[in-house]
Amino acid sequence: MNRGLFITLEGGEGAGKSTSLAFVREFVEQAGRRAVVTREPGGTPLGEKVRELLLHGRENMDVDTELLLMFAARAEHLARVIRPALAEGAVVVCDRFTDATYAYQGGGRGIPEARIRILEDWVQQGLRPDLTLLLDIPAEQGLGRAGQRSAPDRFECEKIDFFERVRNRYLAQAASEPQRVRVINAACAIPQVQEQLRNVLKEVVR
Repeated sequence: MNRGLFITLEGGEGAGKSTSLAFVREFVEQAGRRAVVTREPGGTPLGEKVRELLLHGRENMDVDTELLLMFAARAEHLARVIRPALAEGAVVVCDRFTDATYAYQGGGRGIPEARIRILEDWVQQGLRPDLTLLLDIPAEQGLGRAGQRSAPDRFECEKIDFFERVRNRYLAQAASEPQRVRVINAACAIPQVQEQLRNVLKEVVR
């Protein structure tokens, strides 16, 4: 049996994650591997209820509540979907994971990294993505794209400086872990984005 592989897609608003997710899934399946595609927050019935609270809840949520809900949904996701799929040798392709928490709750909301790290260690017990594809786009350009597709959620209502901090935190993570976090220029046309994705995936998916 092939060893399970954990691939995550990250990026700010309007980076094109949905389109890229479909491309990654097709690449994995054409390589003869089983792809399990999922998302965060969400991925399980309980996680999807938490997602609804986080993205569309009307409560003025405390930042610590937001952080703990993210990890509560993640714990369920790991137990019910991610770990079982990896144990069966599947390639798990996840739309956002803990890098998003460091970017949004850390960079965006200002929660100290050390506090996030405690929850990461507790919930994940050392499990981290094998590959993270960071779809990078200037915040203003990404928000312009996102505004054309749907009404804004709780996060998309934030001001531009929030998203600049999110992007900067993502890029800092990529700089500190260049082997795991691969930066994809998502500001260009879809064929060029997909060519970048293909070149990285060929190194990892066997």
